[in-house]
Amino acid sequence: MDERTADKFISATYWPRTAAAAALGVLALFLLVATVNELRSSRYIGTGISPTNTIYVSGEGSVFAVPDTATFSYTVQDTQKDVQTAQDNIAKKANDILAYLKSQGVDEKDIQTTDYSVSPQYEWNQTACTSDYCPPGRQTLTGYQASETVTVKVRDTTKAGGLLSAVGTKGATQVSGLNFTVADEKSLEDQARGKAIMNAQAKAETLASQLGVSLVRVVSFSENSGPYYYGKGMGGATVAMDSAPAPVAPEISLGQNKITSNVTVTYEIR
Repeated sequence: MDERTADKFISATYWPRTAAAAALGVLALFLLVATVNELRSSRYIGTGISPTNTIYVSGEGSVFAVPDTATFSYTVQDTQKDVQTAQDNIAKKANDILAYLKSQGVDEKDIQTTDYSVSPQYEWNQTACTSDYCPPGRQTLTGYQASETVTVKVRDTTKAGGLLSAVGTKGATQVSGLNFTVADEKSLEDQARGKAIMNAQAKAETLASQLGVSLVRVVSFSENSGPYYYGKGMGGATVAMDSAPAPVAPEISLGQNKITSNVTVTYEIR
């Protein structure tokens, strides 16, 4: 075999082997990357096979706070033969009350009209019946009633009782819903949730010890929370006002607001 023929034989034999080796190298690299990604994904909660061995516990946490904000609503109404007169009359009453509230330090942004309406008023008249016929009755328009409802937020709770009584002397026909709340309720909810989670975790650790197992991780969590009020004063009540002398301001008991969080936590065990 001459030199040129030998070179051709070596070249034909070497290159297929090189290509095969390169292909095997690419395949090995692909499998390595896939394995690393799978190992990484197994670190995260909720990936992979769902745990079959679990326990779940509930926890409750509560915090108390003295309310720092009071809210109540009042309504002014007037009924007249024509719409314009009724509207003018309630506008005067509403303006008088608004001026009074501002003079007592209530900010205008804390005074909000929540309802305004004008409705016709009717009277039902029944026509007298004869011996053999009873004619149908009919409605007669008697006038129009204008009404405005305003909600007031009082940030100085010591003034709530006095304001509640005084608006009646300024023309309000109804006063309702004296409720006490805490302005920064979100912070209290966070505190209550933290206590509830600690309570649930303590229960889980005790239960795991009694069962002879270990807690691995949290696999699910849910919460049901809300404020529970104590000492709401006249909360929800509706008081009708008249032209009698100004009533004595009621003594309002603030009490405490209780913010409660209830949680359920599921743990994987082994």
